[in-house]
Amino acid sequence: MTRRRPQDLDTAAKDQPLRDDIRLLGRLLGEVIREQEGRESYELVERIRQLSVAWRRAQDAAAGRQIDKLLKSLSNDQAVMVIRAFSYFSHLANIAEDRHHVRRREHHEREGHRQPGQLAWSFDQLHEAGVRPTEVVALLKRAYIAPVLTAHPTEVQRKSILDAERAVAELIAAREHLATPRELQRNEDHLRARVTQLWQTRMLRYSKLTVADEIENALSYYPATFLREIPRLYEELGEHLPGAGAELPAFLRMGHWIGGDRDGNPNVGAGTLRQAMKRQCEVALRHYLTELHALGAELSMSLRLTGVTPAMEQLMARSADHNPHRDDEPYRRALTGMYARLAASLHALTGTEALRHAVVPQDPYSDAEAFLADLQVIADSLRAHHAQALIAQRLAPLMRAVQVFGFHLATLDLRQSSDQHEAVVAELLAVARIEAAYGELDEMQRRALLLRLLQEARPLRVVGATYSERTQGELAVFEAALQAQQQFGRDAIRHYIISHTESVSDLLEVLLLAKEFGLMRGSLGQSGARCSLIVSPLFETIADLREASPIMRSFYALPGVRELVAASGNEQDVMLGYSDSNKDGGTFTSNWELYRAELALVELFDELQGPRLRLFHGRGGTVGRGGGPSYQAILAQPPGTVNGQIRLTEQGEVIASKYAHPEIGRRNLETLVAATLEASLLHPTQSAPKAFLDAAQQLSDASFGAYRALVYETPGFADYFFSATPIREIAELNIGSRPAKRPGSGGGAKAIEGLRAIPWGFSWGQSRVALPGWCGFGSGVAAFLAESPTKHLALLRKMHKQWPFFRTLLSNLDMVLAKTDLQLAARYVDLVEDKKLGKRIFAAICAEYEATAQALSQITGESDRLAANPSLARSIAHRFPYIEPLNHLQVELMRRYRGLQPGEREEQLERLQRGIHLSINGIAAALRNTG
Repeated sequence: MTRRRPQDLDTAAKDQPLRDDIRLLGRLLGEVIREQEGRESYELVERIRQLSVAWRRAQDAAAGRQIDKLLKSLSNDQAVMVIRAFSYFSHLANIAEDRHHVRRREHHEREGHRQPGQLAWSFDQLHEAGVRPTEVVALLKRAYIAPVLTAHPTEVQRKSILDAERAVAELIAAREHLATPRELQRNEDHLRARVTQLWQTRMLRYSKLTVADEIENALSYYPATFLREIPRLYEELGEHLPGAGAELPAFLRMGHWIGGDRDGNPNVGAGTLRQAMKRQCEVALRHYLTELHALGAELSMSLRLTGVTPAMEQLMARSADHNPHRDDEPYRRALTGMYARLAASLHALTGTEALRHAVVPQDPYSDAEAFLADLQVIADSLRAHHAQALIAQRLAPLMRAVQVFGFHLATLDLRQSSDQHEAVVAELLAVARIEAAYGELDEMQRRALLLRLLQEARPLRVVGATYSERTQGELAVFEAALQAQQQFGRDAIRHYIISHTESVSDLLEVLLLAKEFGLMRGSLGQSGARCSLIVSPLFETIADLREASPIMRSFYALPGVRELVAASGNEQDVMLGYSDSNKDGGTFTSNWELYRAELALVELFDELQGPRLRLFHGRGGTVGRGGGPSYQAILAQPPGTVNGQIRLTEQGEVIASKYAHPEIGRRNLETLVAATLEASLLHPTQSAPKAFLDAAQQLSDASFGAYRALVYETPGFADYFFSATPIREIAELNIGSRPAKRPGSGGGAKAIEGLRAIPWGFSWGQSRVALPGWCGFGSGVAAFLAESPTKHLALLRKMHKQWPFFRTLLSNLDMVLAKTDLQLAARYVDLVEDKKLGKRIFAAICAEYEATAQALSQITGESDRLAANPSLARSIAHRFPYIEPLNHLQVELMRRYRGLQPGEREEQLERLQRGIHLSINGIAAALRNTG
């Protein structure tokens, strides 16, 4: 039966295509399970699905008892099969939802209905506010917007699964353009083949993920999404800025941490940095080679029929292509020569070979700018001879790609913890007999010594001296960074991020190490001194955030620092950590301290009147780690903090959900640009009213106290966490190259302090508590209202209505509470051996949850969750009955796994581990931004 097209749908039926897609994919999955596993297995899955739906929709206690009894009766093999079924359903439902988002957006665009997050919407707002196009162009010429892909231990997708799911997504999208029953049936056959592939493809890794694997995973998003969709985004932007689009610089770029982020990851070093840069270069150059080959097929013009510019004649003459069949085809001859040069560049930079060779690779391009110059010659010649129509389809996107990606593809950040730099500097100074006990110096003594050394020309390393393995490894990274800049260009590595920045000396130590390898040239305070790295402090904990502005003020007060930064590009990145501050102080205090730190930094750099401040937001995927909709998050930034400059991390499982589908990827990138334009040109410049700021501070103080009292001061809370969440099992899952804990983590509260923020939040999401996303807020509001109930409630409602920061925070709270399910979470409490402890801690969690839900309802006036977001509410209603069996089974298998006695069969151990890990995968995929 032919499906109705989106433009034919009325409002009441707008979600019918989504239901159709989910029903189709669910049916195909069921057919594959029946074929592969047998009718009995298929009927088991169906029975569990029906009971789960009945339990969810009617809260039928009898259905609950039946599903509980049924799941407990399953063998390990049956449990794994059922988990696989529901996990794959979650993945397929995500594909259907993503397609529906694109479908609805296309429908709105056809109807002329523009929505927030679209460039068209933003330009409408700018026009209505009287912002002239020239002002937009001026902003974009100084802008820098960069999503930065990071590898963290929440990414549970294998590349093989992602590739198969991309194929399913393409087939689902294609159905809307098929008219005949035969075409639809052929499409369905292809879908069944891909679902069969998924069912027979291993979802989990049996070996631990390596850094090389993480690099390849990140690069897999480039051929289909970034390399093609970012040029299209620039083209769309140019449509809104007639005459200026082609002049816009490459302000939207990509960043990476993978291969350069050493903080807490012993598997990252100079070798992974070199490997990452080579692979990034290879991906970029192979894309350019493919496009050059396609251009050669398209630009078949003959000199007998048209002319070329003198520059084009020279480009053609330089080509080594002397094939007589192309004597009169100037563009093809030139492109063959360019292909040979680019192929030579590929071999020189990566050691790999191009796929096609019309002529022998020779005369490599020195850099991306030289390649771009040749492309410009072709464009100018086409334009001069009435062939400009041939530019837009392929040549212009290729030129824009070269501008954006260069030969380096993405800027690779370096990151290391400040204590590691301190240890390396201490050893260098001790071996050089400059300072035997650097670690014992106080802050002012360290500053004085480091400044003196930065002002000197001599190196610190002693020829022939033996250094520790750690120091050799760290120094090798700086050497590899210099080589990367020399090979791939300065944009290959721009930022050096210092984790746990707590003092000015933390920044000076990195400058000193950079100077040691020529990344900083000249001596501090001398004319011409410059640094090719932007030394970027990362302020993570609550205490660190409060010190951000004082530390940067002291840093810029040092002699020679302002001059060095000015000569080096006048840019200063400051990174703000969302995850650790949340784990440290709870969601409200984390957001509030980030807000305050940003305001203080903007005020400082306004005073300095020189360096351009760019905030780097270390947002995680989950709301508890700073996640949530990027558009609202950027608009909620404090006044003056964006100003065309923003970097933000894209982490873990969210990378796949945002960028696996090309169209979804472009829309997410468009949202970043649209929000940056609005935040920079429309955002009010005045601060929020003092009453708002004072109230937020009071809320933060009370929320902080409540959160710390529960998480860090409640006896037995750490034991509860490690028992009532799958943190132990997550630590064993092969989903990242970085350990889940920092070295030296102790017991009790120390165990939580030593745990990395990402697995902390991930574990709470799995157990359906999502505690990092809401804990503390309810108690904070209750304490605030207790002082003056009527007056303070009116103030909070006013803040929600008028203050983007507060409104966005509450919107994210609303979403997390909607995805929290304490009824399911109660199942995990059974895993706590001390039953009294489990009941006591869970009761405290429930009380705080109820307080938060009540506070949110009081402020917003909405008693139902997601009343303001009906599309997400419908999504949850559709998918949650299919997630619950995964939670039930996860608890059951964790109980069996943890109860294994010494001597139990190895096969049983492996089956249980696999089932638990599969459930983790399925729940994370289903919950998305709270998993």
